[in-house]
Amino acid sequence: MCPRVGGGKGAAGTHVRYNAAVLRVTEIFHSIQGESTHAGRPCVFVRLTGCNLRCVWCDTAYAFHGGSAWTVGDVVDRVSAFDCRLVEVTGGEPLLQADAITLMRALLDRGYEVLLETGGSLPIETVPEGVRRIVDIKCPGSGESERNRWDNLDVLRPGDELKFVIASRDDYDWAADAVRARRLEDKATVLFSAVHETLPGGELARWVLDDGLPVRVQLQLHKVLWPAAAQGV
Repeated sequence: MCPRVGGGKGAAGTHVRYNAAVLRVTEIFHSIQGESTHAGRPCVFVRLTGCNLRCVWCDTAYAFHGGSAWTVGDVVDRVSAFDCRLVEVTGGEPLLQADAITLMRALLDRGYEVLLETGGSLPIETVPEGVRRIVDIKCPGSGESERNRWDNLDVLRPGDELKFVIASRDDYDWAADAVRARRLEDKATVLFSAVHETLPGGELARWVLDDGLPVRVQLQLHKVLWPAAAQGV
């Protein structure tokens, strides 16, 4: 049975419209956005279950399996229980589930500002207009750089962001070469994020400054705020 949490105005109509669309959900929680240009903003996170990648440094491996079945209507109702208008659909890899698209449309229909965090190995062109897509480009240190779908660069929209997670100097050099060769700063905001447990953020920042690279350095703010928490942040 799908979990049901009472929503606000229009909840019944949402269930009628979306009761056939079912997602596997690991968790839904309210926290501070820790990454992207939206870092620091209160946000509701909908973490879907399942991933087609196995990045070496992954910090959400608990979302690979398990989860619970929720209708899209029930997910929207749960989101509406929080007093927050920013929602991120994340994973795992949310685009593995076809009804993630249905969920994003439902959230947009309710007037939410919607972010999508995706690993960059799957097509993004079916993501609804109005969703801001944060697309990973996997560096070699992830063990998954051969899975990057470079065609996604051709369908980026205003408001989209590209994120490199960097674990070492080798990763940095590879990412910097990609930014320069593909002029990525002309396509989207480019984020360089240090692997929290591996690369000091100050070291990454110094490399960017020394090279004059047109990217935005980010830290995982949620890990600074709640360093002991593994889930729900």
